[in-house]
Amino acid sequence: MNDNILLLTDSYKTSHWRQYPEGTEIVYSYLESRGGKFDSTVFFGLQYYIDQYLTGEVVTEAKIDQAERIIDAHMGPGIFNREAWQYIIDEHCGHLPIKIKAVPEGTVVNTSNVLMTVENTDPECFWLTNYLETLLLQVWYPTTVATLSRECKKLIAGSLTM
Repeated sequence: MNDNILLLTDSYKTSHWRQYPEGTEIVYSYLESRGGKFDSTVFFGLQYYIDQYLTGEVVTEAKIDQAERIIDAHMGPGIFNREAWQYIIDEHCGHLPIKIKAVPEGTVVNTSNVLMTVENTDPECFWLTNYLETLLLQVWYPTTVATLSRECKKLIAGSLTM
């Protein structure tokens, strides 16, 4: 399994750091269910991704070197923001300066309501918030399974006769 957080993103996001307006310091993003087959969503699975990928010293020199080689080969030299990742090592000991807030796992939330927010906590790392989007959106799979399971349970329970 790839545990290099620098590579767990869509390749085009490696260039986004250059595209923010000058002076950007805080990026605040959120996740919501915009709707679909059901009127509510069971939020589930975030703790796994936090524990597996975002906790502790997740940025190291070796991971920066690996990511630079791969991104340079894929996107071309100069796209990878080595200095920003090195800053995270130097200033935050490899810990990601982000804050994630979310409804408790297992909570049933009506569609069009916020399930999770992500914000950088260091103005130098404004680009990090949306860099992590690809990884954090993987929460949709367990959330979809939990939501569908709840709906199946409701359907079965409604069909039982006592």
